[in-house]
Amino acid sequence: MSTIQNHDLQLYRRIVEQAPDAIIFADREGTIRLWNTAAEAIFGYMESEAVARNLDLIIPEKLRAAHWRGYELAMTTGRTKLNGKALATRGTHKLGTPLYVEMAFKVITDEQGGVLGALATARDITQRYLAERARKSA
Repeated sequence: MSTIQNHDLQLYRRIVEQAPDAIIFADREGTIRLWNTAAEAIFGYMESEAVARNLDLIIPEKLRAAHWRGYELAMTTGRTKLNGKALATRGTHKLGTPLYVEMAFKVITDEQGGVLGALATARDITQRYLAERARKSA
């Protein structure tokens, strides 16, 4: 991929931007560097509001300590606990409404294996989660 041509780069950008799932990349410190249109739709923050902000923007306060322990471990070891498998979790929407997302995480490395940050893909599963919870409590 070291010889990416301009048209290939444009295609990659279109794929990321138009992907049906949120695509979020945060650097080693947890600063958001990439935020696509689906992330805007799910979390309610426009790209301009999210990029350069800390991931705490979308992490519920009660989950932050655990998140940052796991994030630091992933940045140190170069791998995540679930290694790309999706996990249902809570998220924080800009409006404060309840949000449940299915997220998958992957550490992104450079050509030498150095950790650049973390990629997350997410999809909104709020309706499905609440329906399942209602069925279980009925």
